[in-house]
Amino acid sequence: DNNHRFWIRYTNEELEARFGLQKIVFGPTQILRSLSWFDTYDLKNPTGQTDGVESFRLRWFPSNNISVWSWIVNNELDTLSYGARVEITSSVGEWGFTYHQDPSYSLQVGQLYIPNFGSQNRIAIDYRYDGFIGFWNESVMISSDKMNINMATLGADYTLPVLNGILLMTETLYISAKPNPPTLPSTITAFMASMPMGMFYNVMLISSLDWNKNNSYNYLRFSSTFDSFSINCMASINSNEVGNSLQLMIIYNH
Repeated sequence: DNNHRFWIRYTNEELEARFGLQKIVFGPTQILRSLSWFDTYDLKNPTGQTDGVESFRLRWFPSNNISVWSWIVNNELDTLSYGARVEITSSVGEWGFTYHQDPSYSLQVGQLYIPNFGSQNRIAIDYRYDGFIGFWNESVMISSDKMNINMATLGADYTLPVLNGILLMTETLYISAKPNPPTLPSTITAFMASMPMGMFYNVMLISSLDWNKNNSYNYLRFSSTFDSFSINCMASINSNEVGNSLQLMIIYNH
């Protein structure tokens, strides 16, 4: 198992450098994550944790509105890949521009895995706006000698002023490729509703629909959070190929 405590960091007012096992997470999406390039973050996981990657990451903050990232990642095949990202905050929203080059011969993006994909270049643009409603987009192009993949996620959220506030969110992911594998193109839509119940309790429902396979996936969680621990009751009702489940998870924080 990976040990998430082995890392070294240097930081000052404008620069942060970190070497070792760490998480690299970016992008505004929450469920259907086109920019899940190095993480296993899952909104349905009550721990909020993700697998780390062995990497060197440098972040530079030249101003309050701009941040520049760069990284070198050692993947599971002991192959070094590298990339960079620029984040810009303006009055019309938050922008992100990302590039990554990976010479290894497999592609892992979130839950999408394609073996023998070939050396690839990844280019992405993401945007988020927070106003009367929240709105965001992630657009990704991944190219190699064997296949080109396009991914786009659109999302929005709004909090209903009912009871303690009900957060509603939806995201739609579209994936296409040339040449097309049997599972693509694909369109998936996810809906999420979350409501706090007092100071200690929360209920969350996530439903996903695969339009191509006509399958639905449903997840319900009731959480009780206290000072040093939380209790999470989770139920999943899915299509036959995935199956149903019932879980009880107790998380202790020390």
